[in-house]
Amino acid sequence: MAENKINFKVNYKKLEIYKEYNTKNILYPLLLTSPHSGQIFPHEFLESVKMTESELRSNEDSFVDELFMPASDSGIPMLAMNISRAFIDANRDKIEIDPQMYYNFPPTSDIQAGIRCRVGLGVVHRINAERKNIYDGLLNYDEVKERISSVYDVYHKRLNQLIAAISQKFGFCFVLDCHSMPSKICSVMQEDEPIKFCIGTLFDQSCPPEVSAFLEKLLSQRGYKVVMNCPYSGAYTTFNYCQPRKNIFTLQLEINRGIYMEESVHKKNNNFHAVSSDLCASVSAFAKFLLDFKK
Repeated sequence: MAENKINFKVNYKKLEIYKEYNTKNILYPLLLTSPHSGQIFPHEFLESVKMTESELRSNEDSFVDELFMPASDSGIPMLAMNISRAFIDANRDKIEIDPQMYYNFPPTSDIQAGIRCRVGLGVVHRINAERKNIYDGLLNYDEVKERISSVYDVYHKRLNQLIAAISQKFGFCFVLDCHSMPSKICSVMQEDEPIKFCIGTLFDQSCPPEVSAFLEKLLSQRGYKVVMNCPYSGAYTTFNYCQPRKNIFTLQLEINRGIYMEESVHKKNNNFHAVSSDLCASVSAFAKFLLDFKK
């Protein structure tokens, strides 16, 4: 029997791709990014997949943008993706495409699926966090190219513009790419105490070690267990936007979801505001520290 072909077309004019906060009067050389906290699913997509919205949301970094909002309101610019990661992943290279997901993938293409694609988590996800297939068939590659141009490229164009604006004003820019990680991973990684935060620096390649150490100290002083580069050392944003010769630096910050939300039902827990307060106080102090970085 022939494989099911999935065809749908999204009206992107109705979608607000991202939100940005406090980008008009930038007070600090720090940009917060949240590429995985989006909760919007195009209705055409939802009608064409085999999963419920709740199942699809297991891929997202729920509420991460909200956790950082008080810090942003203190004058730190923030860019947050609105569109769900299960629809398109803005923290992947757009060539991370699995040809086997499409019924009309061009045979002459030079795109090669990397390891993330092989496990189902390329720029277009094949599976959700429970490793269940999102689609019941093969996708139209032309539709996916439109996803990339209408969502992914729009987000990264704005990210580039904000980095350029901060660099022009201060002579340098730090990008703090904000994520959350499953509590199960945090418990497995440490025998004595679960990890609360992980700071990724590509093993000191994306950021001067004295800078990342200062952020680690700020969070540790508030009683959180903080580790460096394990289980996450950084992904596409951390790697792609890091340009030390141009004074552009990146860090990836991962937060244990269990300390601020009920993971199975995608709801905030009673500690959400306390965690947000500690986190934002640390990030605000970090932003002030960066003002003197190049002086």
